[in-house]
Amino acid sequence: MIQDSNFDPNGVGLKDANIYGLPTNEENAQLIIIPVPWEVTVSYRNGTALGPEAVFNESYQVDLYDPDAENAWQKGYYMLPIDEAIKEKSEQLRQAAQTIIEHLENGAPAANQNHIDALQATVNEGSKSLNDWVFQTAKTYLDKGKKVALLGGDHSTPLGLIKAIASQEKEFGLLQIDAHADLRNAYEGFTYSHASIMYNVLNEVEAVKKLVQIGIRDYCDEEKEIITQNPNRIKTFFDADIKAQQYEGKNWATIVQEIIANLPKKIYISFDIDGLDPKLCPNTGTPVPGGFELEQIFYLLRKIKQAGIEIIAFDLNEVSLGIDAQENSIDPIVGARLLYKLCNLCIA
Repeated sequence: MIQDSNFDPNGVGLKDANIYGLPTNEENAQLIIIPVPWEVTVSYRNGTALGPEAVFNESYQVDLYDPDAENAWQKGYYMLPIDEAIKEKSEQLRQAAQTIIEHLENGAPAANQNHIDALQATVNEGSKSLNDWVFQTAKTYLDKGKKVALLGGDHSTPLGLIKAIASQEKEFGLLQIDAHADLRNAYEGFTYSHASIMYNVLNEVEAVKKLVQIGIRDYCDEEKEIITQNPNRIKTFFDADIKAQQYEGKNWATIVQEIIANLPKKIYISFDIDGLDPKLCPNTGTPVPGGFELEQIFYLLRKIKQAGIEIIAFDLNEVSLGIDAQENSIDPIVGARLLYKLCNLCIA
């Protein structure tokens, strides 16, 4: 709990403060945010490794008053320092992954296959090490009674956090807000690809009893088959179906109630920012036309809390400044506000 008589929640965010200008540290914050500057297996555009720092910088412009969770910030949010070693490792492995992707795009010629196989093994081992690091970091704070969130980075990054939550919770649901199903098995040969996060969760985290996906609008035959063959564990609200229902007169409030009806009493939220309309995140790695307005998501989150569902942890991923690191990018501005709402409703 923040107890600082000199802190003015209506004042200017001080640059030497933590995220959102809060005078927090590891001790007085009830929610710890793990930044993960990682984008090794991205398959289209780079830039998401810069997301954590960009969101942090934009967070100072967010007003602390939130009508959905008044004074929740007083419980304290603290973002850990960005680990430069993780960032450097991501840059190194990204080069290896890019070589592999180019090899596949060229038809996977037999020449140099041994070299490609060695690179593949290196990338997969590096990604596993990242997952282990996230798991250990998250568990350290969970064992102290803290809530933990993750700020990526690409969407492969939260597997370790989800596993850490599973070490304390016997069962929970996972609400995925995303343009992509992320159910590919080792996409492009990368076991822990950003496109394989939900496949890995379903196969490696038994405690996740239900996966509810919303906004999905870009997926392959393999992923559709997994969804179809697992009706008891996966419920997908495809973006096209949501839009069609709205065109035919069903309102968002009714659709939200249908989403909530599929959620258990404890959920983990995994949020890929490309679940939003790409006008709100034009620099994200794999933007797809369609998606949600930010206020639609805020309404959903509000109704989830009103239904008595506990948000036990969450991640926010794929916030990017773009390939050219544009300083005027709207993506981290949106990301900072989305992160703040998630923090407030997780801790309130």
